[in-house]
Amino acid sequence: MRGHRHEEHLSFAQAAKAEAEVASWLQGRVPAEWFEGAPEVRVDREEILIVGTLPDVQLGKDAGEDAVEAARKGRIQGFREDTREARMKIAREVEHRVRRKVSWGVRIGDDELLFTNAAVPVMSRLRMPERHVLDTLIDAGVARSRSEALAWCVKLVGKNESEWIAQLRESLEHVQRARETGPQTA
Repeated sequence: MRGHRHEEHLSFAQAAKAEAEVASWLQGRVPAEWFEGAPEVRVDREEILIVGTLPDVQLGKDAGEDAVEAARKGRIQGFREDTREARMKIAREVEHRVRRKVSWGVRIGDDELLFTNAAVPVMSRLRMPERHVLDTLIDAGVARSRSEALAWCVKLVGKNESEWIAQLRESLEHVQRARETGPQTA
């Protein structure tokens, strides 16, 4: 339909291709002094996330964990404020190229902070045992709502099963490549 934008399903192979294209473009576009190395690009159906590594703070050997954490937070806040206009301009350029929302984040030391990224509603139908798990998380104060509890569960699976999830993604990429090289129908 003319004038109506159809939401496209992005396969894992398409997401990998988009990640590679955006990452290459960003290497030439993002100022070299912003990050240590090239920023990491993650793509899904709704969003492109750009995460760069900031140089870690150097406080000396006798600095405690609290001092290091405070210094890292200060570095992140400074970067976020000092680069806001330029990041917004780059995001608009990327959004124009690939028609997806762009978000930013940084990594420093072992910590990663995402600035503003999309919270996309996802419909799900859960049976009573699954709802009971979510309600238990709410009752225990782990989450404020079923939606937040479900997001917490997804994060936990992603963290604890990251190797298995990576294997699934790789398998899906192989399936997509096989489909693309298979017989073509009219």
